[in-house]
Amino acid sequence: MSKVCSVFFFCILFGAASVRGQADSSHVQLSLQDTVTVSPKKAYNPYRWTVAGTIIPAGLISYGVIALHSGSLKDVNEYFHDRMWTSHPHNPVHVDNYLQWAPAVAVYGLNLAGVKGYHNLRDRSIIYGMSLVIMSSVTVVTKNISHEWRPDMSDDKSFPSGHTANAFAAAEFMRREYSNVSPWYGIAGYAAAAATGYFRMYNNKHWFSDVVGGAGVGILSTNVAYWVYPSIKKWLFKNDKTGHTMALPFYQNGVTGLAFVHQL
Repeated sequence: MSKVCSVFFFCILFGAASVRGQADSSHVQLSLQDTVTVSPKKAYNPYRWTVAGTIIPAGLISYGVIALHSGSLKDVNEYFHDRMWTSHPHNPVHVDNYLQWAPAVAVYGLNLAGVKGYHNLRDRSIIYGMSLVIMSSVTVVTKNISHEWRPDMSDDKSFPSGHTANAFAAAEFMRREYSNVSPWYGIAGYAAAAATGYFRMYNNKHWFSDVVGGAGVGILSTNVAYWVYPSIKKWLFKNDKTGHTMALPFYQNGVTGLAFVHQL
């Protein structure tokens, strides 16, 4: 141990002497090749495709689909249903109807308050509208194919959870818009989305697998919207040299769409 310390100490002294000798020499010139360069931090890019952005939501969706026919995963559904409803009956609450929109509303509210996200009003509205269209289309089609009965037996449109899909789409929207500001905005959005899924089970409207699958659909829908938007933007606004265009998503009576307003 003492030999190692002696060698280490000698190396420090030798390096210091060498640096001092170079500094004292009037003939030493530094070239660009001798300088140490530090790579600049990569700029935040919300359009970047990531493996995790595909694998994680795809895994959640796969879990929900497999649970439709898996006895062991159905047992998991029954376990949560028993713990949250059968053993503790209660009156449903309706906070999930509003909480599902909270992350998206927060994005626009923060911008109005002066906390700017990545996009302007037009671009973020188009992206969010695209996310809603993708999410709603996948959810409606899957509900009509799966014919999974809800825990309360009200209908056979249980899988996947539309409220949860909507909430997680909004949460991922918030995360991508504000990741360059602070990761806590994304954490808050996902907390609201998770709470939405919890209340869907608490209200006896969905199984656990419905919520998991809905979360995957929501996240993937927003990811796809961000990945394709640069191409969509070039196509939509390539000849837009004057005026201002605004796109706003709307949701009414179960129908989701996108409204465009162009001002010359």
